[in-house]
Order: sequence, then C-alpha cells, then structure tokens
Amino acid sequence: MTQTIAPRVRTLVLLLLAAACALLAGAGPASAHAAVTGSDPAQGAVVDKAPARISLTFSEQVALSDDSLRVLDPEGKRVDTAKPANVSGTTYAVPLHSGLPDGTYTVAYQVVSADSHPVAGAYTFSIGAPSKTSVSVSAQSTDDGVVGWLYGLGRYVSYAGFIVMAGGAAFVLACWRRGSGVRPVQRYVVSGWVALTAATLALLLLRGSFTGSGKVADVFDLSLLGQVLQTKTGAALVSRLLLLAAAALFIAVLFGAYDKREDAQEKRDLTFGLAIGGVVVSAGLAASWAMSEHASVGLQAGIAMPVDVLHLLAVAAWLGGLGALLVALYRAPAETPVDAPAVRRFSQVAFGSVLALIATGTYQSWRQLGSWSAFTDTLYGRLLLAKIALVVVLVGIAWISRRWTGRLAETTPVAVSAERQKEPVGARADGAEGTGDGTGDGTVAVTGNGVAPGESADDAASGSSADTDEQPDTAADTEPADTERAAQLARQQAARDAALRKRMRDADPNRFGLRRSVLAEAGIAVVLLAVTTVLTQTEPGRTEQEAKAAASSSASTSADPGASGALTLNMPFDTGGEDGKGIVTIDLDPARVGDNEMHVYVERPNGRAFDIPEVKVEFTLKAKDIGPLPVVPDHLATGHWSANGVQIPMAGDWQVDVTVRTSDIDEVTVSKNAQIG
Repeated sequence: MTQTIAPRVRTLVLLLLAAACALLAGAGPASAHAAVTGSDPAQGAVVDKAPARISLTFSEQVALSDDSLRVLDPEGKRVDTAKPANVSGTTYAVPLHSGLPDGTYTVAYQVVSADSHPVAGAYTFSIGAPSKTSVSVSAQSTDDGVVGWLYGLGRYVSYAGFIVMAGGAAFVLACWRRGSGVRPVQRYVVSGWVALTAATLALLLLRGSFTGSGKVADVFDLSLLGQVLQTKTGAALVSRLLLLAAAALFIAVLFGAYDKREDAQEKRDLTFGLAIGGVVVSAGLAASWAMSEHASVGLQAGIAMPVDVLHLLAVAAWLGGLGALLVALYRAPAETPVDAPAVRRFSQVAFGSVLALIATGTYQSWRQLGSWSAFTDTLYGRLLLAKIALVVVLVGIAWISRRWTGRLAETTPVAVSAERQKEPVGARADGAEGTGDGTGDGTVAVTGNGVAPGESADDAASGSSADTDEQPDTAADTEPADTERAAQLARQQAARDAALRKRMRDADPNRFGLRRSVLAEAGIAVVLLAVTTVLTQTEPGRTEQEAKAAASSSASTSADPGASGALTLNMPFDTGGEDGKGIVTIDLDPARVGDNEMHVYVERPNGRAFDIPEVKVEFTLKAKDIGPLPVVPDHLATGHWSANGVQIPMAGDWQVDVTVRTSDIDEVTVSKNAQIG
C-alpha cells in the first residue's frame, strides 16, 4: 500500500504547486496599492486657460523618479519643464510650459507606492476644447511581463520558504524533539532556508526593473541595485538576508549539537535557548514584510505592523508545522516514527495558531476593506472571500485529523518480533527498504549475497559449511570470512526488521487515515498560500473604493461645472518648536451652503499621522463681513479630527484659518482661501 501512496503523493503535490503557480501568474505590477484620488485639472476636464502645473493626489505617499509625471501634448511631445515634486501631503505636481495651445493633453504617471508596489496609469484633460491626440492612454499602463511574473513568483517562494523553515523548526522544538535527528525533517527545514535566501536575493535583483522599465536586461544593472538599496523595500530585503545568517546558525545548532546532547538538563536548557532565539529571528524575518508592505502605511500603522508579524508567525506555526508532520508521517524511518503524543502536541499548537489567525485576520480585513460592500465590490474583497473559504475547509480537515490523532496507536516491538518468526529471511516485505533506515520505497529480497529467495539464513549457513568442508582452508582464512558473513547477515536482518516495523506501522488504519487527512491539509495550504500572495499584490478594498468615489466625484463635477463637490485644502505649518512641522488637511463635504461635514488630518512632513494638543478652524467671508465662524472638531483617531453640522451661511470666497498647537507654547495659524457654495 505504501508503494502506491508515495508516487501519488508526489504527483498530487506537483499538481498543486503547478496550480498555485498558475494562479500566481495572474498577479503583476498593475495590482497597485496606491490610487489616484484627485487631480488638477481633473480627468476629462476642459479648462479655459492653460494651467501652470499638473498635480496628482494619491491615497498614500509615493516615491518619484525624474520621469514619474509626464505631460504630453496632442502630438505626443512633453510639455512638462522640471522634475516632479511633492507639494503637500500626498499631492505631487510638475510645472508646465506657459502659453500652451488648445487641445487634449495626456498626463502619464509611474510611481512606487509606500507599500512597495509600482503604480502606473494615465488620463486626459483639454485646454479650450477637446482635440484629436496621437497619444495612446492604454499604452501608458505598466506592463506585467516576464519581470513582473518573476517578481510575483519570488514573493511566493519567499513566503513559502519562511513558512517551511520557521514552522518546521517550531514543530521539532515544540512537538517532536526526536525529529532533530531525522534526516527528511532536516532536509525539509533546510530547504525552506535555501528557498527564502534564494528568493530574497532574486527580489533584490528584480526590484529595480520591476518598479522601473520592466525590462529583463535591467535586472543586473548595478546602478538600479544601488537605488533599490536606498529604498525602504531594499533595506527590508537586506535586513532579511542578515537575519537569515542568524537563522543558519540556529538550524546548525538544532540539527547538530542539540540532537547529540544526551544530558537531560543540558538539553532542556538548550531547548529553552533555541526557543527564545528562534522566536526572535522568526519575528525579525516576519517584520521585514510588515515594515515594507501593507501594514506599514495607511490606517493605524503602529498597530497593524505587530499584528501582521503575529499573523505571519501563526501561519508559519500552522502550515509549516503541517508540512513537517506530513514529512514525518511519510518519510520518517521505522526506528523513529512520529508518535501520537507529538501529533497531539502539534494539534494544540495548530489550534492556538488558528485562534491567532482569526483575531489578526479580522483586524486586517477591517483595515483593508473598511465596509461590508467591499467584500463583493472589489477584487481584494473577492480574493479575501476565497481565502476565508479555503481556511474554513482547512480547519474542517484539521478537525478530522484531530479525530484520527485520538485513535492513533503505536506498533509494539513484540508484534514485530512475532512477525519476524513467521516469515523466512528471503521473503518479500511490502514497503520494505533496501537500506537499514527504512526510509525509501521498494521491497527487501535478500538475494545475491549467499542467501537465495526462500532460503533461510540457517540453510545458507549450512550450505556455506558444506562448501568449506569440500574446500578446506586455514583457520586464519576462515575466521575473517565468518566475521564478514555474520556482519552481512546482521545488516540483512536489520533491514528486514526495519521493513517489518514500517509495514506494521503503515498498516495501522488510524495512522493511514491521519496521513490522508494531513496530505489534504497540505494540498489546500499550498493553494491558500498562493491566494495570500496574490492578496499582498492587490489594491486594498478600502483604497479601491476611495479611488472609485474620487473618480465618480470628478466625473460629476466635469459633467456639471456649476455643481459643488467636496473641498480639500492642504496647508503646511511650522510652530517653531521641537517636532513642530507638519501638514494640516481640511476636507469639507459637500462644500455647499448649509450643513457640511468636516474632517481635519494632521501629518508629519513624511506623511505619518500624529496627534497634537489642539486644532481649531475658523471660516471668514471678508467680502460680506461674515465671521470668523469658529469650529472645534472632535478627536477621532491619531491625527484625525471631525465635526458635523458645520454651517456655511452664504456662497463666496471663504478664508479658512486653522490654528495648530503642538505644545503648551508652540502655536501657529495658517490660512487658505477657497470657493464654497
């Protein structure tokens, strides 16, 4: 039975890996995490006079290059005059030539979002009246070619490598310490380290081309590599490589000195030290993702990053340990089978990991979606639903595995000894190995060594004696031959005993049922990891909905120039004290006469939200001698204040004054005029 299972296992795993890679192939650079939430002029707008500059507002901070913002005239010639620059908050602008003629102009952008993903796109606006243009807007989008596919594959392999390495080591330390001396388990953990290291190096090389030209020829451009090392993502990848060096030392001790340690107290002390060191290194590796991707930007980043680290560690403990258990069940030698207590301990670890995943996953879902409708209205939400469904199925199969674990029985040595007496030495043993460790597939048929099939060892020995009588030899020659013969028979008997133990172990229906359920879990885990990798490359639902709302508002404003929409004012400030610089943003919706909703955001110059002791807002219409009308908003979250029912009594050019106090003595008032109503 074991002979037929092993090839099927390998085939199924290969098919699942192929399916996962096929699913992963659909992820490319176009799946960005920053979105354009505003532009001036707006998309499709027709303006009377040529603007002095073009500005774009993104949902988060982005990184710029010299060609990140380009403005092309109807003939495709560039009309921007300088490098793009950050003008305030998340708004970036590029100046234009003066006196531009009428016609349709194309704005093309290619930037890198704060969570490390490239963002590209284009839109048009017109001066005077629309005209024909030779510029293809669709051609401006990022090409998800070979480099994009390789980068996505590298991300998948890096996640898988971390899960296998960290989860496999945790399985050995927490559940099955005898596994530190089992060669297949050692290879499993080491393969995870090798995969993660190779993928990290590949991502470093691919990063420059991935966020730039997308050309394979640029992968080995050292100048691009130097630029990558100066970015947040490059620093995270280098930090990961340094931590992998520490992980290599941990693995060497775990499978070297730890396995050979015989003193119980010393082994307990070493176990404690390895556990502490392993957690620190694993948490550091997990943080290399959290500090450079989704969790590092957006809402509650200070909470989201440690939550993301905990989420990834829980995934590794569950799925990586599951893979180690699968290897132990199928490939562990008959002398050191994985026992029922080890499986029960892993079941407890997996249960705790699932609870942690539910808690952290719920928070992450709320943070990235923001509303129930985003589950069905956005790609991120639909992928998240698929991931949740896979987790539910995985938990269901895990419950079946727990039932098999409760029934698991150990094969006793007495039964093996009894079985040995029933069969002749040369008889075939199903699932036996050709070597003494009992780890491969095949049968043991003791032939070609002086023992014929069906002939017992005693018969063979008698035959050997007869030959010796016919051809007498000296005592010096006979003794080495007898010693070598005894050693040969001992090796044959050891292989036979190992084969019998493995056959009886595999014949246990409870162990066979556990094998099948764990194999099913591992197969689903492979697909689940692929879906998770695609999720990390997909625009969050919250961002996608904000972008759609901004586009809808822009379209309605363009269709009806007389209509008023939400108003956003960005005002830099400097109170003069320590940590006194920042940007205050006022959002007024719908910016009309009557009731309005106002939101105030305070950010540091690097875009990070931060709290200050006090924010006050005043509205003044000097032309009609109205105001100042004071508004004291309520504090909602870090760097965020809000006020409802803000009354604007009359349309006009209002002056908005914002008073910002960063300490007991440091305070400043900044002002900006805006048309309201």
